[in-house]
Amino acid sequence: MDLTFHPRFDCQLCPTRCDGRSKSAYVFEDDVALSEAAEDWLARHLSDVLGVDVYKAPAQRQGLPDLALIRGDRVLARVEVKAQGRAFMAVQRLLPGADLLPYETVALNLSDIRRYAAQYRLDGVPLFIIWRVKRPCLGEGYWGQHIAPLIAIGNHYRDQRTWRRASTDSDVVDGQHRGVTVNYHFSLKELLPLEELVVEMAGL
Repeated sequence: MDLTFHPRFDCQLCPTRCDGRSKSAYVFEDDVALSEAAEDWLARHLSDVLGVDVYKAPAQRQGLPDLALIRGDRVLARVEVKAQGRAFMAVQRLLPGADLLPYETVALNLSDIRRYAAQYRLDGVPLFIIWRVKRPCLGEGYWGQHIAPLIAIGNHYRDQRTWRRASTDSDVVDGQHRGVTVNYHFSLKELLPLEELVVEMAGL
């Protein structure tokens, strides 16, 4: 999808403007369910279009990206899958140096991107992060990027794209804080739509 500025992407004019108020609860299980549904669909899709085996990392294996694309005994790539609906409506006010608009903004746990960047630097296996995004102005679709450009963006903007939200009671599951409170943000304009990303993956 072409995200070049268009009046329907002006959040001030949008007739279906997203709620700008912060959620009072971030239900961890709901977020996991959305991500798992996106992960399942993407695993089937990548297997079909790329003709590869797709291995899903067990839930208990902390630290691994969600999917591994495998041909024979070779790991072609790893894929982390995220699902996001709500727009970060206050991004221009809270992160004025981020060069981001609400409709285009997607988030990633800051500790995740640091961990995946370290893993990519360690073994050199291509690592992609793909977001399933659903918003009134955009509809629903998948966008993603190789970790290397995301690292470059992080190096350019540094803390200007980092935001810590307040914790809520729903972040705590079985006595552990599981909700994500520190996020790093990217623009959909910095990502590739899934059909272009698949072409890149096909060349691995």
